[in-house]
Amino acid sequence: MRPANSPTASWLAAAVFAAVTTFGGGLVAAQSAPDSENGRYSMTPIPEGVLRLDTRTGTVSTCTRNGAGWACYAVPDERTALDAEIGRLQAEVEKLKGQLAAGPTASGKVDEALPKADSLKKAEPKVAEGERKIEIPLPSDQDVDRVMSFLEKAWRRLIDMANRVQKDVSGKI
Repeated sequence: MRPANSPTASWLAAAVFAAVTTFGGGLVAAQSAPDSENGRYSMTPIPEGVLRLDTRTGTVSTCTRNGAGWACYAVPDERTALDAEIGRLQAEVEKLKGQLAAGPTASGKVDEALPKADSLKKAEPKVAEGERKIEIPLPSDQDVDRVMSFLEKAWRRLIDMANRVQKDVSGKI
């Protein structure tokens, strides 16, 4: 038998140690492999530490190092709040659709005709669509009659005044 310190024995011992370490260590490493090696978490460095994304649930966390070690805190998820608001609005829309389909809820007489618009009220100037021109409504027959009456009275007064001035001037000369 050879002594234990021969080069062949040293080589053989090193090979056995390497094989045991490789296969045994591989089994130990496979059992205690963190989830990040299986692809569950995606890590992104940020100035405060690390941003961790859980690819199975979609949860985002910030991981920072403190005196006791690393601590991860979930980032507030705005998506849940948005989904809750969308659900509330959809329920409200369905409720309003149901009320609308149920029929009118107006109280009082609805068969009675609405009063007609005031005929003496002046119409508002309208703005033509697509342009900035103002449309001025034409005067009614009543407006024209009032203007004609005013002008006739003014004309008669002017003629009367001219006749008086002529009488005054012809009587004095």
